[in-house]
Amino acid sequence: MFVQVIQGKVSDAAEAHTALDQWARELAPDATGWLGSTAGVTRDGQFIAVARFESEDAARHNSERPEQDAWWAQTSKLFTDEPTFKESTDVDVDLPGDPDKARFVQIIQGRSSDPARARELMQDNPEDWGKFRPDVLGSVGAGHDGGAYTAVLYCASEAEAREGERKEMPPEVQAQMAEMGKLEIGEPTFLDITEPWLYSPR
Repeated sequence: MFVQVIQGKVSDAAEAHTALDQWARELAPDATGWLGSTAGVTRDGQFIAVARFESEDAARHNSERPEQDAWWAQTSKLFTDEPTFKESTDVDVDLPGDPDKARFVQIIQGRSSDPARARELMQDNPEDWGKFRPDVLGSVGAGHDGGAYTAVLYCASEAEAREGERKEMPPEVQAQMAEMGKLEIGEPTFLDITEPWLYSPR
């Protein structure tokens, strides 16, 4: 799988939403290898979109389409600063539920001193994690250069996610989180999408 992450400040969330809806309606049907996109705007106007493709070649083919260029030429005008782009072929997907039913999405970005170990920890004890956070319907993790990462958590609702964050962790989960915290370089950034825009081929 290949992931593209686009983010930046926008002045009008509704216009950004309209642009993404247009892409899904007009361009997605011919986007070979496109698996889905998650997007939204935080309360302080930060836009972020995470697009998933079957492969890097499929994503490149999509980027080279004239209609994609025309769409981006218009959409890029919605940003009040220069949008940033991150890509990844180092992708992990976990789907204990149906992420298309998520009503709250939390995106975490940071940097790890040992991405391979952090990845192992995230994949350990899936049953314990599922019992501890049943509100999490799925996740996508993407590794970037220099140990940077983007993690997308699909939650049933913001209220259930907040309740899950307040719960006392089981010992095994607590130990995993403690080790992951030691691997973190600096403080991670949390982007809360209270009205996620979820798009998929189906």
